[in-house]
Amino acid sequence: MTIRVLLADDQALLRATFRILIDSCDDLEVVGEATDGAEAVTLARVHHPDVVLMDIRMPGTDGLAATTTICADPDLSGTRVLILTTFEVDEYVAQALRAGASGFLGKDVTADALLAGIRTVAAGESLLSPLATRVLVSRFLATPAQGAPLAAPEDLAALTAREREVMAQAAEGRSNDEIAERLFLSPLTVRTHVHRAMTKLGARDRAQLVVIAYQSGLVQAPPPPPRDR
Repeated sequence: MTIRVLLADDQALLRATFRILIDSCDDLEVVGEATDGAEAVTLARVHHPDVVLMDIRMPGTDGLAATTTICADPDLSGTRVLILTTFEVDEYVAQALRAGASGFLGKDVTADALLAGIRTVAAGESLLSPLATRVLVSRFLATPAQGAPLAAPEDLAALTAREREVMAQAAEGRSNDEIAERLFLSPLTVRTHVHRAMTKLGARDRAQLVVIAYQSGLVQAPPPPPRDR
């Protein structure tokens, strides 16, 4: 199957570079280009892409607002948003993850990492490095935000002990293979537990499951790193 990608970035040169790179792969194709968030939403509803490669900072309607709209649209439940940013650890990225983005990449990403990231997100996985996840969580995701949290602590009662255990491991940025090795399970079993936890908690994808794990108190945020004097 071909993975259909929508590009959303106000920089024409960057869009052109990404298009050439993506279209050079047999399993990927660019189905549209948007110059701002509003156009990204419109084109997403027209093309129903598998992945939207979304810049956060764009004039007019920004990528955060567009991500929120796309992820809340039931007709776009099969569309995943992959954030592109020059600031990997900030409040905008945290808000995008809360809204339903499946992960993020820095704009200085290598060609191979970009293509691998698109394929990972299209497969239903999240793209959150352990280091970036820890920093995001300690600074933003575990703190109160405007609006209701994605899940309350009492919602965790719907999970089995094993689902909570697997969810906690995922919240620390570990892959299915890493979790399987630590818990002496098969990767397929881990994947099943992750998907059951997502279903029970109403998480759009694995990235939202990570946010819920910290907001609900299942996993405690690590202390912030000491500031240099």
